[in-house]
This record gives sequence, C-alpha cells and structure tokens, in this order.
Amino acid sequence: MKSLQDRINEVPRSGWIRACVWSALYIAFVIWVAWGDWKSLGWLALLPLIVDMFTTRYINYSWWRKYKDTQPALYTLCSWIDAIVFALVAVYFINVYIFQNYQIPSSSLEKSLRVGDFLYVSKMAYGARVPQTPLSMPLVQHTMPDWLGGGKSYLDWPHWEYKRLKGWTSPKKGDIVVFNFPAGDTVCLKMQNPDYYTLKYYYGENMIQSRKDVFGEIVTRPVDRRENYVKRCVGEPGDSLKIVDNTIWTKDNGQWTKDKNDWQEEPFREGVQLNYFVHTDGHLFGAKYLEKIGISVADRVQVEPTIWHFPLTEAMKAELEKNPHVVRIEVEPADRGGAVYPLGHNDWTRDNYGPIYIPRKGDKLMITEENYWVYKRIAEAYEFKPMHIGEEYEFAMDYYWMQGDNRHNSADSRYWGFVPEDHIVGRPVFIWLSIDKDKHGIRWERLGRKATGR
Repeated sequence: MKSLQDRINEVPRSGWIRACVWSALYIAFVIWVAWGDWKSLGWLALLPLIVDMFTTRYINYSWWRKYKDTQPALYTLCSWIDAIVFALVAVYFINVYIFQNYQIPSSSLEKSLRVGDFLYVSKMAYGARVPQTPLSMPLVQHTMPDWLGGGKSYLDWPHWEYKRLKGWTSPKKGDIVVFNFPAGDTVCLKMQNPDYYTLKYYYGENMIQSRKDVFGEIVTRPVDRRENYVKRCVGEPGDSLKIVDNTIWTKDNGQWTKDKNDWQEEPFREGVQLNYFVHTDGHLFGAKYLEKIGISVADRVQVEPTIWHFPLTEAMKAELEKNPHVVRIEVEPADRGGAVYPLGHNDWTRDNYGPIYIPRKGDKLMITEENYWVYKRIAEAYEFKPMHIGEEYEFAMDYYWMQGDNRHNSADSRYWGFVPEDHIVGRPVFIWLSIDKDKHGIRWERLGRKATGR
C-alpha cells in the first residue's frame, strides 16, 4: 500500500489546480451559508476530503472501476449509480441555492407573463433560503409523481429553522416574485383550489372533515414544500395600501394613521387587465380579429347574443372601443369577485379594499378590534405568538402584498393576505422558453425576454 507521501508525489499539476479551484468554491460557499451564523463554519472540516478527491485519493471513491474487465455488470451498475447520485446532488444544490425553473400555470399575470412561459428564477437575488426540509427529492415540490408511487417527496425530519443567505436585494414594489403559497399550509388533496381556508369559510369545517370523497384527505405542509406562486409585489414592508375602483394607492409612512393624506396612485402598468362586459349590436367577433387584439381563445366568452366577456388591458379596451359594432364597455362588477381577506370580517371587495398597513420586522402595532382579524393569521400561522386586542404586538418578519396583473382573474393577497419573508423563493430573471397554448407552438419572440417586471 502506498504511503501518503508517495501519493502526494504522484499527484499531477492538474490535480492540484482542480483541488484549489474546488476548494476555493467550497470555502466561498461555506462562508456564504455561515454569514451571520459562524458556527456553520464547521462545514470547513470537510475540506480535506475535497482536496483528497482531486489529489492523493487516499479514500478510494472509485473502487468499482477496477472491475471493468472482470465484472462488467457490477462496473456498469456502479457507473450508473455514481452518475445518478452526482446528478441528483448537483441539481439539488443548484435548485436550492442558485436558480430554479418555473412554468407559468395560470393567467394571473397576463399580459406581463403568459401561460406557457418558462422562467429562470434566481434564488440569489433575494438570498437563497437554507432548506427547512433538507431531505427531499430534487425537482419535486411536495408530492412524488404517480410512477414513483406518489406520497410525500420530502421527510419531515430533520427540520431546520428559517434562515436566508445574503442576497443582492429584497423584493421591491414592481418586482415579479416567486413565493410559497401562504395559505398552502393546510391542503384538501382532492380540492386544492380554492385553498383550505376559503373552503372552510364557504362549506364549514365539519363538511370538509366528513366528506373525504369530495375534499380528500387534509394534509399540512412546511413552508418550503407549499405550492409556488408568482405575482407582482405591489406593497413593501412599511407601506400602507388601499384599492379604490381597481386602482392601487400606497404610502410609505412607517405606520398607517388615518389623519395622513399622502397616498400615491400606482398607475396601471402596460400589462394590467380587468374583466369587462362588451355590449355589441349583435355582431360576432371573428377569431382573427380577437387574436389581433390579444384575446386568447380561453378568454373569448359570449354570455349573451349581444354581450361578450373579455379581460382587457387599457390598450385592448381602446382598440375595441374603435369597433363600430361595440355599443358600450362596462367593467365587471366588484361583487363577482367573492369574499376577500380576512374572510367574513370586512365589507371590502377585490376592487375596493383596505386601507391596511403592511408590517415591517420590528414594528410595534396596537391591536384593536378594527385590525385584529387583519393580523391574526400572522400571529397564529407565521410567527406562532399570542396576539390580543388592546395589547401591542411586535412583528418578527417583513411582509409583502402580492397581486396579479390580471386583476380580476388572480387569487392573490386580496384573498389570502400577507406574504411573509420566509415564503419568498426568488425573482424571475428571463424567459427561456414560451409555449403558445392556442397555437401549440413556441413563441420565439418571447425567448430571452426579461421577466423582472421592471
């Protein structure tokens, strides 16, 4: 058996170069993970193993290679296992700390982001989260595919506390943000949309518990295993927000007080849509005309012989108003949107909402009968602290307000409330693929387009 000195003498220069490069990357990664929590520097104890892997190979990681000629079946099996394990580990770390692919599943951000867009989502922009359920199957959010038997794709133990690594920035007003669904902590497996709390509001907890045939089993999920949502940030920590006739107004005054009057109107972005009823003289719109305006096949709804229902941007609405067969265009009434957050404790609507204050970490707010139900879920579901009317409550995290650009076709903060900072996943950077659901082809003009929402 060769001595360690002999092994060192036999290492080629390329081996030492690779060892230095990988060691430097590993040291930088550990420092990044340990930033602000220096006890994690203990992971540097694995550094000699990395050096050994590229130099002396004192630990024989590739013992199976010697069986290439004598036992080809064993060699082939081990080769596959080695390749699969390496790929899974690499994908796991890239997915958790660097970037993640995300597909737009719904029209809540039309026309800013479209159904069929595939996004490169940066985890480093806002700082990657250390996984709270570290033992999980890569590329699977919470449930294994049927061909692998279904069931949970993660283990509940070990469970690590929330920690976010150093990022370049934090979510800002106007950013499009990917985050874990806040109301996804409890899920009815057979009816996951709407969320459990909306189902409970409309049907009652007893009904949900007793009708497993309709609602399915009720499961709970940790933060990082809840569904991924993508919306636009319209309110930052420390903002006050209200919606008046579909227009968002905000002000940053540290803490909302009724006697201040410095609200700033948030103008409609180019892609913002509302639902409208389009009254005609009986004319039937042609498919090519509607396609030219930008109305997708799924959005072409004729409710009566002379009334159509479309989601429209300001530009699309203006184009329709030029049509001589259009008699008038009316915005969809607010009452069609259903109950909003906090369910059963306000007379707000999706079009006229608030005002509310969006909490910032360290804020102290007097809890009153008026605001108790607005912040009750924060205390119970996100911070696990008591909250009492007549007492001051200190918030432990930053919170955000997220809405879709397709305002009347978006399940967003108006329906389930605040997004805690520990639910933030990342920021979409660009579109790397876009599939047109109507034409069943690639939207080549969208490839490489920025998806930051700026």
